[in-house]
Amino acid sequence: MHAPYSLQALDARRSVPSKQLGAPGPDEDTLLRMLTSAVRVPDHGKLVPFRFLRISGDARAALGEFLAERTLAADPLASPATLAKERGRFSDAPVVIVVIASLRTEHKVPVQEQLLTAGCVCFALLQAAQAHGFGAQWLSAWMAYDPAVTGYLGLQDNERIAGFIHIGTPRMQVPERERPDPRALLRDWTP
Repeated sequence: MHAPYSLQALDARRSVPSKQLGAPGPDEDTLLRMLTSAVRVPDHGKLVPFRFLRISGDARAALGEFLAERTLAADPLASPATLAKERGRFSDAPVVIVVIASLRTEHKVPVQEQLLTAGCVCFALLQAAQAHGFGAQWLSAWMAYDPAVTGYLGLQDNERIAGFIHIGTPRMQVPERERPDPRALLRDWTP
């Protein structure tokens, strides 16, 4: 691959807000191609410490309803607007891929490195979605850390949600935002 093209693709990456993602989403072949790119990440020990869960169709509304129920259980006085927000969290993007970190705590590769691998998968999936002309956003929020939600999604005790990757057709042009200046972040170490 020609370096300028690769850099242009990296430099052009934008998160499209999930509320601005609509149909169509990727078809099965395109999604599998995107996942093929997403799994090409650094993976110390070749553990493949991740897996995918697709949420699409009616499953999006079912998950939203479960989130509203969890919210109401935690706060019986939750407003109708709050409950509507939870019900709608997964209703816009036609496809949401849950990147699940499947951690092997007994392995010599530290859990931190396994989590970083799953995080790299999230980023690579964003890149792959954009390369296919889709918009995407990597989200987490409270539900990624709620044991009832992770249990509802079928995660095992050794698994964590690395991210919910919302994928669809952008309904808006995403403006550029200010980015950090790498010169301000770089320091030379000296002994």
